[in-house]
Amino acid sequence: MKTICFYFQVHQPFRFRRYRFFDIGNDHYYFDDYTNERIMTKVAERCYLPANAMLLKLLKKHKGKFKVAFSISGMAMEQFRLYAPEVLESFKALAATGHVEFLAETYAHSLVSLRNREAFVEQVESHARLMEESFGQRPTVFRNTELIYSDQLGEMVADMGFKAMLTEGAKHILGWKSPNYLYCNSINPRLKVLLKNFKLSDDLAFRFGNRNWCEWPLTAPKFVDWLRAGDKREEVVNLFMDYETFGEHQDKSTGIFAFMEALPAEVLKHKGLAFATPSELAEALQPVAAVHVPYPISWADEERDVTAWLGNEMQQEAFDKLYALLPKISQCKDERLLKEWNYLQTSDHFYYMCTKFFSDGDVHAYFNPYETPYEAFINYMNVLSDFSIRLNAAVPRSDVDQELANLTEVLAAREEKIRKMEDEIRKLRKRRTSVKAVPAARKKAGPTA
Repeated sequence: MKTICFYFQVHQPFRFRRYRFFDIGNDHYYFDDYTNERIMTKVAERCYLPANAMLLKLLKKHKGKFKVAFSISGMAMEQFRLYAPEVLESFKALAATGHVEFLAETYAHSLVSLRNREAFVEQVESHARLMEESFGQRPTVFRNTELIYSDQLGEMVADMGFKAMLTEGAKHILGWKSPNYLYCNSINPRLKVLLKNFKLSDDLAFRFGNRNWCEWPLTAPKFVDWLRAGDKREEVVNLFMDYETFGEHQDKSTGIFAFMEALPAEVLKHKGLAFATPSELAEALQPVAAVHVPYPISWADEERDVTAWLGNEMQQEAFDKLYALLPKISQCKDERLLKEWNYLQTSDHFYYMCTKFFSDGDVHAYFNPYETPYEAFINYMNVLSDFSIRLNAAVPRSDVDQELANLTEVLAAREEKIRKMEDEIRKLRKRRTSVKAVPAARKKAGPTA
C-alpha cells in the first residue's frame, strides 16, 4: 500500500510601508494596511475561498477516504480576522469534517529556531494554542518555517512532545535513498520525519501550467500513474506545497482546480493507493532509517538550505540585530510592542533581501515587493531602529537606557505642551480677528437711522 499525504502551507506576512530614515523617532506605525488588505482579499477570492469550497466538497464526497493537512501561520490567522473572516470560517468548516489535520509551526512564521531555543518553544506553544482554540485540535505534528530542519532542530521538536515533523527530501541529504518512506530523527528516534517528494510536489506547484513543460498538460490519470510507479515497497508519497498553488501561483485557467477535483477519485480507483494525514502516517508506519541532517535544510531554491533568508551580509546583520533584542523582549509587558515583535520576525522580510539572481532569481523577484534587496534591507532596518528606541524606552536596563527613556518622556511631554500652546494661540488669533471684523463691518455700514 502506498499512501499519499497532502500538506499545504498557508501564510501571509504583514508587509511594511515605505518607512524613511526621518520617520525614525517620529512615526511609530510601520504597516502598509492598504497593500495587506488588497493582497489578502485578492488571494482569498482566487485561492482560499474556492479551494476550501472544493476541498470541503471532496472531503464530504469521499467520506473519510480523502484527507489533507494544513499549517496556517499566526500571521495569516490575524489577517483572516482583520480582512477576510469568511476565510477563517471556511477553514473551520474543513476542520469540522474530521478529515483535516492542522499542524503546529512558529506563530510568526519566523527563523527563531535558528537562534534561540526558549523563544522558539514559546512561539510554537503560542501557535499550538491558537490552533486548538480555532479548530479544536491540539497539533501533534510540527512543520517548521519553510520546512527548515536539522538534527538539532528535530531533537528540540521531539523534546516538546511532537511525534512527527515535516521537511524537504533534499538530494544532498538522502543520496541514493528515496523520500517515499518514513524516517526518524538521528538524535531522538522517537521523532518521525516525513520527507517531501519535491519532484511530484513541484510538478503541481511550479510546472503545472507551463505549456513549455514536456509533460503538459498534466491530467489526474497521468499523475496517478506517476504515483503508482517506482519501487512497490515504497510506503508514502508526501506532496507538500503552498496552498496558493490553487488559483494564485497556478491560475484557475490552467485547470488546477479541475485537476484537484478529479484526483481523489482517480487515486481511490486503485487498491494500492490511499490518503492519510501526517499524524496517521506517524502512527501507522515504522521508520526505515534515521535521516542525518547536520546543517539546516529547507524547501527553498536549488540548494535546499537557508541561504534564501541568511545568505548575505545584509540578511545576517538584520537577523543579528533583531534577535539581539531578545533579552529586553523577555521583560517587555507592552502588548503593542510584543505584537510588532512577531511581525518583525516573519521570515519574508529576510527573503526580500536575498541577492540570488541565478536559477532562483525569478522566484525571489515574484515574491518581492521591493525593487531591490538593498531597498528591502534599508526599509527593514529603519523600522527595526524605531522599534528598538521604543523597546529601550519601555524596558530600560542600564543607566544610559533609563536616561534615554526619561529624555523620551520629557520630549513627549514638551511636544504635547507645545501642541496645546499652538492650539491656544490659534484660538486667540481667531478670536482677535473676529473682534476686529465687527467694528470694521459697522463702520462700512454707516450710522443707523
